Amino acid sequence: MKNVREMSLGELAAFVCTHLRKSGVLAVLTGGACVSIHSRNRYQSFDLDFVEEHDTDRKLLKRILSEIGFIEQNRYFKHPDTQYILEFPPGPLSIGSQPVVHIEEKRFRTGRLNLLSPTDCVKDRLAGYFHWDDKQCLEQARLVSQQALINLAEIRAWARKENMAREFKAVENMLAGCSVRCKRDDSASGRKNRGALS
Repeated sequence: MKNVREMSLGELAAFVCTHLRKSGVLAVLTGGACVSIHSRNRYQSFDLDFVEEHDTDRKLLKRILSEIGFIEQNRYFKHPDTQYILEFPPGPLSIGSQPVVHIEEKRFRTGRLNLLSPTDCVKDRLAGYFHWDDKQCLEQARLVSQQALINLAEIRAWARKENMAREFKAVENMLAGCSVRCKRDDSASGRKNRGALS
């Protein structure tokens, strides 16, 4: 096993996720760390945001994370051997008003990582752009669409349900033009619905 000091963002996230799972805490990586992974580090994040399937008592969470060297400071968990920090924003896991139903799993030498799929990662970033005009979020969505398989039809349907169809139409061509690997339906995207975390 690598030392924490030597782990990449993905390796560290998988290490933490696997340790949490062994302790009965099921969590999904979200936010900018997902952008980093799906964009192949075109975007750099040092915050690992995990959303739990079920809220864990904070004292229990502190004990579990202390077993691998993470100590709570304010609302973050920090480790002396890495610049990456952990945060546990409240659930439920959703993008806008819609719950996340597809959970992707990636395997690293350090363990198994549950995280948002590239398509849900793009939705998450677009939500920030649509609601707060955060242009960095739009750029992050573009970076993910350049490097990963995304489902434009699903994103379009999500935007329509969020009453953001017009806003999505304004950026759809940019996202589609980023990658020849965009897929138009779930069957072609190669993703599977894992339902509950395991």
